[in-house]
Formats: sequence, structure tokens, C-alpha cells
Amino acid sequence: MMQIYAWLESEAPWLGHLSPLFAATCAALVLVVVGGAMASRGRGRGGRIGGALRFAGNMLMLAVFGLAVMRFVRMDPSFDAALHSIGGPAQTVSGGETRVPLSADGHYWIKAKLNGVPLRLMVDTGATVTALSGDVAAAAGVEPDPLRPDATVETANGSVAAAPARIDELRFGSVVARDLDAIVMPGEGGPNVLGMNFLTRLKGWRVEDGVLILTPHRPQVEKASAEPRAR
Repeated sequence: MMQIYAWLESEAPWLGHLSPLFAATCAALVLVVVGGAMASRGRGRGGRIGGALRFAGNMLMLAVFGLAVMRFVRMDPSFDAALHSIGGPAQTVSGGETRVPLSADGHYWIKAKLNGVPLRLMVDTGATVTALSGDVAAAAGVEPDPLRPDATVETANGSVAAAPARIDELRFGSVVARDLDAIVMPGEGGPNVLGMNFLTRLKGWRVEDGVLILTPHRPQVEKASAEPRAR
């Protein structure tokens, strides 16, 4: 066996640079082809071994497919938002400060109301301005400003044009922001990001023990949702 490894290192060094998923896919195809050939030639021991090899190849192919799907969805930021909407640590208000625990995906997600419409925002200290997806902006009545030129935003898929807009009111916990600049990203289902133009309005913000603490200049009382009266 060691002689085989040594031969592969000397004769095919490029194998060491293959993607693990690609290498696993190639191995699965080899197992399926070889196992199928052995199974078709006989019904004895060779046929049983061939069937086992083919079965192992199919199982490996399914595993590769599952890993590829998981890698793809984890590269999509909207997946994080959808995953967080299912459940996660809740934000709280204490002493006029809003506390947001770190989510399992490594981001701080805020449950807010945008012009009265509920949504979740991901805090991004690397974003200069707050960004909204097109469908969320439309639902909240945030319309692009036709008098301001579009902004060019760099994304994982390249440069896109985003329309400048203004948020009338953003409210969560003890924090209320009005007349907040934002950009509307094209398309639907994208992440909604709370940028530095919001954070700089606060009296202060900090992270302690994995909890994002937001301190407004004038803390607001969190409005309770209206409950229908029982008849």
C-alpha cells in the first residue's frame, strides 16, 4: 500500500490539489462503474463483491451531493436569515439598553419594525449604510429616491446598482431611528443589513460576552403588540 501511495505522489502529484468533493465524486464513479461491471459478470462471490462496491459508490455519491447542497446554501446569506427566523436567542431590554445575543450562525440579528412592518436585520459593522432587499423595502413602503443617483455595491456575485432611499422609522427594543438613510438592493430574499450609519447614531454600542449592547441617547419604551380582545 505504501508503494502505491509513493507511486501516486511521484507520477500524479496533481491528485493532492483536487477538491475533496471532486475527489470523492471521482471515487464514487469508479466504485459504481467497477462494481457494476463485476456484478454483471457473475452471480457468485465476484457478483456479490461487485454489488457491494456499486452500493458503496451510490452511497458515497449521495453523501457528496448532500455536502455540496449544504455548502451552497451556507454561501447564501439569505439562508442565515431564514435559519434564524425559525428560532434563536431573543433580544432583551435592560436599563434602557437593548441586548442582542450572538446567534449560532455567528451574526447579530435584530428583530425590528420598519415603518411598522416586522423584519429581521443583520448587524454588519463592515457596511457603511443600512441595506434592504427589494421585497422588504416595497412591503414597508420604503421607496427609492429618484433624485439621487444609484450607488454601486460590491457583493459576492459582483457589482450591483442599489437605489438610495430613506427609512421613516426603524424601531426595536429601546431604540428608535427616524429619517435613516438606506439603499435598496435589487431582487428579493436578500439579507437586510443594519450598517454603521445607524450604529453611529447611538450613544454607544459594545460587545460583552458575546452580547451586542446598544445604548440610545433617549431610550424608548418598547411597544407591545396589540392583542385582540376576547369576546
